[in-house]
Amino acid sequence: MRYDSEHKQRTRERVVAAAARAVRLHGPDNIGIAALMSQAGLTHGGFYAHFGSKDELIQEAITLMFEESASTLEECLEGLSADAGLAALIDRYLSREHLEQRDAGCPMAALASDLPRMSSPVREAFEQGVKKALEALAALLQEVGYEQPRELARSVQMEMVGALTLARAVPNPSFAMKVLESSRAQIRARLQLH
Repeated sequence: MRYDSEHKQRTRERVVAAAARAVRLHGPDNIGIAALMSQAGLTHGGFYAHFGSKDELIQEAITLMFEESASTLEECLEGLSADAGLAALIDRYLSREHLEQRDAGCPMAALASDLPRMSSPVREAFEQGVKKALEALAALLQEVGYEQPRELARSVQMEMVGALTLARAVPNPSFAMKVLESSRAQIRARLQLH
C-alpha cells in the first residue's frame, strides 16, 4: 500500500513527538526505536524510511522540544505586561508542576547531563535551541528595561535550569520544593519582581 507524502510527514511527526517525550523521560541513550515506531503504528523496520539514523531522530526531537518550550513561553506571557510575564515565567519554570512534568518540560533541564556523550550534530541541535531560548528571554528582559539583557538572560536561565535539574535529582520532595522556592525567591528579588 502506497501512502502520499502528507501521510509520511504526519507519521514522521508522530514518531518525533513520541521521541521527544521519551527522550525527556529516559534520556537519548535509553529510548528504543521499536517502541517509538510501535507508538506511531509502524514496525521497527519502517524507521529507516523516515530517518537515516537514531541521531537524526534525536536531533529532530530536540528541535521539537525547544519549539514546544517556546510555545509554552508565549502562552505564559499572553495578555501580560512584560514584567508580569517575566514573573509568571519564573514562577511557572520553578513550579511543582514543571518539576513533575518530566515528559513535557524544559529540554535543557531534561538533557543537559546526557548531551556531552552525544554526537556533535545532536549537541549542535541542542545548542541552537539553547541560544533561541536565551534570545527570547533576553528580549523579554530588554522589554522590561534591564541593562545587559543577554548577560542577565544567561544568568537567570542557567540558575533556573540548575535549580530544576537539582530538584529533579534529589529523592526528597520537600527538599526539591525548597530548592525551587529558594531559587524562585532569589531570582525574583534580584530582578526586583514583586
